[in-house]
Amino acid sequence: MMLRSLRSDLLKIRRKGLWFLVVAAPLGLVAMQGLNFGLRYDYLSDRYKEDLWGGLISNINPFIPMALFLGCTLVSSLAANIEHQMSSWKQLLALPISRSAVFLAKLLLCVLLLTVSCVLLPFFTAGLGFLLGFQSPLPLSDLLGMGFYPYLAAWPLLALQLWLSVTFRNQALPVSLGVGAAVISPFMGNLSEWLPLNWPMLALVEASRLIFIISGVVLGIVLALLSLAHFNRKDVD
Repeated sequence: MMLRSLRSDLLKIRRKGLWFLVVAAPLGLVAMQGLNFGLRYDYLSDRYKEDLWGGLISNINPFIPMALFLGCTLVSSLAANIEHQMSSWKQLLALPISRSAVFLAKLLLCVLLLTVSCVLLPFFTAGLGFLLGFQSPLPLSDLLGMGFYPYLAAWPLLALQLWLSVTFRNQALPVSLGVGAAVISPFMGNLSEWLPLNWPMLALVEASRLIFIISGVVLGIVLALLSLAHFNRKDVD
């Protein structure tokens, strides 16, 4: 039932701009560094001459958590708002399909969309590196890490944003919280490393990144289960 609901959601998001967002986010991050390296190529190539790939990746990394927070917010809001806009929650939940399947399909849709975006980021980064004349071999582990380590550590925000987006018909609250989290995230580094907003960046830069990745996945699953329990009991308009 969940897969049937997921297929339905995939049809609903056609022409809603979600796939454009999925591609535009990693492309925008890489294009920004393309402009940076294009304007300052001599300086940056000399600065990172010992590891050009590492220099490119290190310039992209600080912007990934912010992009992830915005991505979690917008993807969750747009996925849930399809039902809010059409006032179709009651009709959807009246169908012979469980509430759990409906909610989990929405969650799986968000995970799928963000996973595609995180897969594209290393590909676009590698493409930019080759355009700039960087030589092989590719640092595959670093490229894949920049795509997936912070993403997994950001699962708590994804679960929280989906819960808020499904719960509130007016998307002002979840979107405001998500945008606020993205804006303040670069300035949270001096606070405790156990603040979940810091986990995506710590998953990129800390040697003990595995702790923050696992913490993000576990807390994300816990919040998703709590959200599911709330959704199963709540009357949805």
